[in-house]
Amino acid sequence: MNQVQDISYKVQTLPFPKKKNSNSSIVHFSFFSLLLTSDYFSLMGTNLVFIHNKIMIHLMFISLICITSCYSQQPYDISNCFSNETHPGSRYTCNISTRETCKTFLVYRANQNFKTISQISNLFNKTTNEILQINNLTSSSQLLKQGKEVLIPIECTCSEQFYQAEFSYKVLENSTTFSNIACEVFEGLVKHLTLSDENQSQLQGNEPKIDDVLHVPLRCSCPKKNVSSLKRVIKYFATYPLIQGDNFDILIKKFGFSLDDFLEANQLQSTFSSIFPNTIVLIPLRDENGSIKIFDIPDSPSPPPNFLPTNPFVTHGSTQPSNLYISGPIIGFVLIIITLIASGFYMKKLRKSDVVIDSFNPKITSNSNSLYSPMRASTTSCLSPDFLVGIKYCLLNYHIEEIEKATNFFSDMNKIGDFVYKGLINDIEVMVKRLRFEDTSEVIDLHSRINHINIVNLIGVCYGEGDVISWSYLVFELPKNGCLRDCLINLDPCNSLSWLRRTQIAFDIATCLYYLHYCSFPSYAHMNVNSRNIFVTENWRGKLADVGGVSNNLLHGIVSQKVDIFAFGVVLLELISGRENLDGKLMKDCVGFLLGEGSEGGGCFEGLRSFVDPNLKEYSLPEALCLCFLAKDCVKDDPLLRPSMDDIMKVLAKMV
Repeated sequence: MNQVQDISYKVQTLPFPKKKNSNSSIVHFSFFSLLLTSDYFSLMGTNLVFIHNKIMIHLMFISLICITSCYSQQPYDISNCFSNETHPGSRYTCNISTRETCKTFLVYRANQNFKTISQISNLFNKTTNEILQINNLTSSSQLLKQGKEVLIPIECTCSEQFYQAEFSYKVLENSTTFSNIACEVFEGLVKHLTLSDENQSQLQGNEPKIDDVLHVPLRCSCPKKNVSSLKRVIKYFATYPLIQGDNFDILIKKFGFSLDDFLEANQLQSTFSSIFPNTIVLIPLRDENGSIKIFDIPDSPSPPPNFLPTNPFVTHGSTQPSNLYISGPIIGFVLIIITLIASGFYMKKLRKSDVVIDSFNPKITSNSNSLYSPMRASTTSCLSPDFLVGIKYCLLNYHIEEIEKATNFFSDMNKIGDFVYKGLINDIEVMVKRLRFEDTSEVIDLHSRINHINIVNLIGVCYGEGDVISWSYLVFELPKNGCLRDCLINLDPCNSLSWLRRTQIAFDIATCLYYLHYCSFPSYAHMNVNSRNIFVTENWRGKLADVGGVSNNLLHGIVSQKVDIFAFGVVLLELISGRENLDGKLMKDCVGFLLGEGSEGGGCFEGLRSFVDPNLKEYSLPEALCLCFLAKDCVKDDPLLRPSMDDIMKVLAKMV
């Protein structure tokens, strides 16, 4: 009996070493079996059956651990591509002794730089036919919708203790940093720290230069060889970069996997685990039907800011049908008929009328100066065939002769920016921007989608004629007080920018950027915010121009928004100091006095007083200090440490 107690003790207290690779539990099992076998065969009599049963229970438990280890798991890394820290899951580990290789997939999304299957195939060194066939597409040159998910077949190998799909990339002009290449070109499929480490010896710790060829190890993983008794047979682990809006339900609809498989593949504990945008997960695929595909999920607008889902309100009253259910549809139908009849009369009247509707200038009527010209009495064109959009958004169609006359034939005296001229049309000041013919429709389409009082209004368009057919001209309103940079250098005390006006302009532009980032669908980023693209109205309100340069960035929205926030921080510093940011000197001065540098006993308040625009005779010292700290946060080197426009709005709203 003592022998039985000894063996039981050994079974229960045998230490389980931490699993360092996929074979550790198998090695442990072999050692455990030998230990039991040496004691097991030393026993005799009735004790033998009892011990045998107890040992078999433990052996079944150990076998279960062994089978579980055969199903590869990789830890989920919650940090995004830009993170400067390494976490478990930043690279997927493997057992280097096995040199395991597998065929698998990764998901890549079409973007503004790689918008066709041909371009995507070249990036991953694949044939177009291979990509077309897997994704059930037919044309390699057809423009893909922004954000279209494309399956890329890859070979995943175990190299230096990490699974990776190895590619090479020749550095282009528009992406010359590890962060840009890893997080934008390759969409976070490799972290920028990994990319930097892999090319450290080649570049000696420097950022890549144009035409450098980099080694790019993309994240991937292979499922272990499944045993016959394992019911859930996983054939592939597809590498998938999460974006804003992804959740368990959407991923299951896209790929058709089971939630248990997904949680186990990414070492997530339960459905209460969180997954985050701009991170990587493994998608377990079974290939039960002989093919892998991504099921299309219809696009839906994102909820407005601070939207909170509510539970449906359930009543437990009478179940008798109400007359309201019958009368409701009838009333709705009658209202639709009345609306259509009224709209018909309105459109008929609109066609007969020569009055031009200007939503931004409601005071302009047929009896006042108007941008309308007899030369184009019937050329008002609606941009969209949609009835309601047609009513809401119309553009005037100008002739090239009118544009040339308005801008004095594009003279240097009228030039106010790159390819931007001021001019007069019917004694009203306008701003004319020249751009290539093929870019016009994109800018017009963008302005038809957005509507905000702090965005400079697009009035009309002119398509070039004759020798200038390759150019088009967009006509915008020109706010009376010109651009913000000119207002800041105006020494006229009657027309100078007071502190209250400056904080109001800052709030106006923050409101505009908040609208572009959060309230438009899809979300947009301006990417060119500066004091020369901000204009000031007669009432000293701010308006953002050059919105035609906004890039629709479904894929890297957060990255682009952080660019806008950095630029907004620079504008804040210009509003406070009145100076223009040349070679980053303005930012260095701000950070310097906030840290107490260069001040002799006066502290940061003395540095602040010398930093503030000398033309400001009256201003709030606490507000100025608050704005300086806000601007300092906006221009931080690490984009992830910059505030959001939501945070900025909360600060500025208290000052206006």
